[in-house]
Amino acid sequence: MKKKQSKKKIINRKKKSISEKTAFANLEIESNTLPLPKQSSSGIPKYVADRMARRIFFTAGIPTIMGMSVFVVSYIIVTRNIAEIPPSSTIAISALFFLLGLAGLSFGILSASWDKEPGSFFGIENIPMNIQRAKAAFKPATQNFEENS
Repeated sequence: MKKKQSKKKIINRKKKSISEKTAFANLEIESNTLPLPKQSSSGIPKYVADRMARRIFFTAGIPTIMGMSVFVVSYIIVTRNIAEIPPSSTIAISALFFLLGLAGLSFGILSASWDKEPGSFFGIENIPMNIQRAKAAFKPATQNFEENS
């Protein structure tokens, strides 16, 4: 059994019905008037971010994939009775690869040159300069925190 609709709801429906033409016209007007967000000059430039991503892929991605593949290789070796591998050694080797991937993540971020030129292959000379930049970025935040306390 259907419920009877009140007269208010019927009247409101009539008021809300707008033709498609006016609805889309209003939408276009509203979208044209919205201000575009300003491009921020602070942050990491795209060429530096690309350089970081490339280094992170090699220094963190490969060890992480190897850390996951340790489980697969260990499973294959144990199920085919090639050798008896204790589970603790499988976990230890996998953890070693994951830690190597974590170190590679830090290295990939800190070794990227902020110059237009890519720099050396490993980028070790950029690490001290990038550590100083990171410290300088956190310094104002800690000073404000200490003053408010």
